[in-house]
Amino acid sequence: MKTLARKRTCFPKITLVFFTAILLSGCDFIARIPEVRIIKKDASIVKVQVEVARKPAERNLGLMYRKSLGKNKGMLFMFDEEKKQTFVMKNTYIPLDMIFISRDMRIEGWVENATPLSQQQYAIDKPSQYVLEVNAFFCRDQGIASGDEVRFKDIE
Repeated sequence: MKTLARKRTCFPKITLVFFTAILLSGCDFIARIPEVRIIKKDASIVKVQVEVARKPAERNLGLMYRKSLGKNKGMLFMFDEEKKQTFVMKNTYIPLDMIFISRDMRIEGWVENATPLSQQQYAIDKPSQYVLEVNAFFCRDQGIASGDEVRFKDIE
């Protein structure tokens, strides 16, 4: 009789501990939002939460078909090699700045206010391995400059 009563009081406690452990293990995952940090020449840091496009299919889709992009949000395109990267705004409704980042994690340049739905090719003259797309005029408004350092956080 005592064993049955003990099981009845232990089961809710074990269940509570189990579900708490599941919830807490998910907190680390939720807290790990990929981020690009731009360290400006004055040592101030601009943070951008990003979606990461690594695979060709992800890079081809990019930010197409989206109607908005949150403040300090963007998409980071990661390429296997450093070369001249070219983008078009096909099926992209949001005007964007495209920030081109070298293999040594420096901003090489950017395209400002790329025209939505345009087939025009956007690029800079220097090679890059990463491209960060953000809302139009982000670079101007944040004081981003060529040569600014870039760091990735929680991007593997």
